[in-house]
Amino acid sequence: MTSSAGSSRTDIDVRPITETEFADWNRALNTGFLREPTTAPEELDTRRLQFQPGRSLGAFDGGRCVATLRSFAQELTAVGGAAVPADAISNVTVSPTHRRRGLLTRMMAQDLATAKERGDVVATLIAAEYPIYGRYGFGPATWMTEWTVDVPRSGLDPRWAGPQDGGRVDLVDAGDVRKLGPDLHERLRAAQPGAVSRTEQWWKFATGALRHRPTWTEPHFAVYRSADGEVEGMVSYRADDNWGDAKQPLNTASVNWLLAVSPAAERALWRYLCSIDWIVKVKSGWRAPDDLLPFFLPDPRAAAVTSQADWLWVRVLDVVRALEARTYGVAGALVLEVADGAGLAGGRYRLEASADGTGACAATTEGADLTLDVAELAALWLGDESAVRLAALGRVREERAGAARQADALLRTSRRPWCPDIF
Repeated sequence: MTSSAGSSRTDIDVRPITETEFADWNRALNTGFLREPTTAPEELDTRRLQFQPGRSLGAFDGGRCVATLRSFAQELTAVGGAAVPADAISNVTVSPTHRRRGLLTRMMAQDLATAKERGDVVATLIAAEYPIYGRYGFGPATWMTEWTVDVPRSGLDPRWAGPQDGGRVDLVDAGDVRKLGPDLHERLRAAQPGAVSRTEQWWKFATGALRHRPTWTEPHFAVYRSADGEVEGMVSYRADDNWGDAKQPLNTASVNWLLAVSPAAERALWRYLCSIDWIVKVKSGWRAPDDLLPFFLPDPRAAAVTSQADWLWVRVLDVVRALEARTYGVAGALVLEVADGAGLAGGRYRLEASADGTGACAATTEGADLTLDVAELAALWLGDESAVRLAALGRVREERAGAARQADALLRTSRRPWCPDIF
């Protein structure tokens, strides 16, 4: 079968790129994301730091790269705090001249098979478009919400001068963030289902030590220290310069990221942002849908939801290890029939949760209680989705009456999972 462009599907070579092909691969990446195709040499050198041999795939037609996919090693926090090895997928594009030729399917199949062989428990990604990745066994496992706080309406005292709990908020520089941030993030990650690991490169990009583009502007950084001096929270934010037509301050503080390992730190940092002179709006950045932010305000309605969407997508590669990695709220047993069109993780599995929260999982020939696709299993695994709701949507089938309700009792969490990162 020949495409309209004259190249058959089998003529297009899908394979890991070599270092000498990186510039061509990057051009295809920029094309897919509607950016200027050619990257300046100094920027290309910076991007090359993320190149890992064997983990950047390209599709080549007549010697030109026309599709891209990059993966890298990651750890994902399961319910209960265990970190599981993940295949993080990013930089997925197909050039507009080569759509509908199965290139994404070929790249995804190759990457996921390699990840399975490598021993990764799950694969992860942030989906630019919702309809694409369910075809490959991914399900939306965390969601995000963005708020915009109308500061004058919030009811907060504009004379706020700092926390009343003995702690303090301090402004810090980029070097301090690189020194203090990784340990704080590790503490958060150990307690937050859905959080992912950050590399040293991540902190360098976040603080300007490495830059993808020359237009990078330095943000402000602040930390919250508890009464005993321990760093329990950190925020990165930028502010605009808007004085309107009547020479009145109408400035907005936009949060790049905010990390906190205690409610006191979270409260203090949001209160700090809402107390900055000339700031009348605070944009929260990507938060969990059940974030405490609105309820730190005397008038929660002052925090208006401005965006809400799916965020981290997960693809289970090893059902047994995934289910045994997390903890459970109640004791009980459930037999799951997992369908997987790619043949990576399908089968029938018995999950048995003990009263101490641990779970044991093994393949079984027992009759199934629930039948579901591997994508639905991913949505349930981090504790955010409801099996009862999926059953009502026809995406989970009860083989035993009451099994979906039992699955919710076993799998759902009291707080929603959250992934603070985009990748």
